[in-house]
Amino acid sequence: MLDHVSIGVHDVARARRFYDPVLAALGYRCLVEGDGYAGYGSDQPQFWVQSSEAPVPADGRSGLHFSFTASGRKAVDAFHAAALAAGGADNGKPGPRPDYGPNYYAAFVKDLDGYRIEAHAEIAA
Repeated sequence: MLDHVSIGVHDVARARRFYDPVLAALGYRCLVEGDGYAGYGSDQPQFWVQSSEAPVPADGRSGLHFSFTASGRKAVDAFHAAALAAGGADNGKPGPRPDYGPNYYAAFVKDLDGYRIEAHAEIAA
């Protein structure tokens, strides 16, 4: 349904120090970069980080979060570990999420700007 998503941040270089290793754990990389923006994906940019004077304020009650597709448990686990190593905050350790579906395996973190992000994979029951 969605073609791409963009988030605004105060400091793109700082955001890249987080997103480069975190998204690499899922097999994604920065495909496009310029003054004030970076676009991530595997074949084409689908997740953009761009400089903004007024990023969306972090609000854990808003329900806003972004979920990235992972290839399996190991990728979800690597995503979570990379996020914590890059300064992110744990928001749900890797594990099965039976409330989301019988084969749903996910991890949740907050990035350096407070955005809530997730990696999830469908696993064998």
